[in-house]
Amino acid sequence: MIKTFFQRAIKCPNADVSRALEQRYQLQVVEHKLQHDEAQVAALQPLQNLLDNLVAQLSYQQRAAIIRYLLPSPKSCRSLYLFGEVGRGKSMLMALFYEACPFQQKRRVHFNVFMLEVHAFIHEWHQQAQQGNVMQALAKKIRSSTMLLCIDEFHVTDIADAMILERLFRHLFSSGLIVVITSNRHPEDLYQGGLQRAQFLVFTQLLLHVATLIKLEAKKDYRQTFPQALERSYFFPLNSAADHFVLQHYQRCTNFAPLRVGVIEILGRKVLLTAIHEDIALTSFDQLCVQALGAVDYLQMAKQFKVLILEGIPRLAADKRNEAKRFMTLIDTLYEHKVILFCSAEVSPQDIYIEGDGAFEFRRTSSRLIEMQSVAYLQSHS
Repeated sequence: MIKTFFQRAIKCPNADVSRALEQRYQLQVVEHKLQHDEAQVAALQPLQNLLDNLVAQLSYQQRAAIIRYLLPSPKSCRSLYLFGEVGRGKSMLMALFYEACPFQQKRRVHFNVFMLEVHAFIHEWHQQAQQGNVMQALAKKIRSSTMLLCIDEFHVTDIADAMILERLFRHLFSSGLIVVITSNRHPEDLYQGGLQRAQFLVFTQLLLHVATLIKLEAKKDYRQTFPQALERSYFFPLNSAADHFVLQHYQRCTNFAPLRVGVIEILGRKVLLTAIHEDIALTSFDQLCVQALGAVDYLQMAKQFKVLILEGIPRLAADKRNEAKRFMTLIDTLYEHKVILFCSAEVSPQDIYIEGDGAFEFRRTSSRLIEMQSVAYLQSHS
């Protein structure tokens, strides 16, 4: 009875976040930044429930021990996995949720960047000949500053990533970390056809055990509805007009600077580009996606250049899986870092890579290429 009396008397100091996501969403609709979509609104509810539970849990943990004894324990938080077709608004919903979380122990990161950091930590651990479980140590490091981890564009095409995920996330989940993931695929459809997939399925089962799945059923790819800029930024097919398009944009962006071969150094390696002038780079598909480059190279370029002019994107056959994968990583990196992209290609974005391993994931790349031509992207990222 005494405990019940104190539970009624003690007021909870939680930040008022009830209905915060719906209110933020409707405000953007009123401001014509979004189109109202019932499927998106439906997906907001489990995100709102998690937000409420996280705030309640954090408030409970900050109480004195005697107060925690008198108060009922808050509901436990489950991780969330939001999936659906490309361009349906998954990252937008993630952003609304993340921005509404009124605490500092949170992080939002693109999957490619997250895995770069994981591999870098493992490499440094072995370089220093550290003892113990490297995955447990990494999980402890992440958890020390993070209560909530939001990972955008979760996808698995690399065997090294596939083998790491289960070992790392088992420690992360057991540490109490809450993870919110966006992906184009259901967990059981990740890493289809990949080497040693049976081992990866252990991670799938772990994810299904700890996370609530939300399927975003929106019918429209909103990236294709953005008004296109009057100035063309994606030119196809490849011909003399495409060559003129590339040269014209380089001259305009650099105020007619001469074409001089550029070199950038990344981890001691030299990467050649067709031309560099200040924060403008001219390069080709062959230079960036046929050569053995990866996420760390593209990340350095995205940090160094505000404008990238990319020429000669070909139609990719099924046997060009590696080139397609590199191009996906390149576009993801440029998009995340708000780089303006001008490019010439053999075919439209939708037709670059339509069959072969990873063709489903490539649809996100096609969708982003379309958005990167829009007025909204060019204006907000310039």
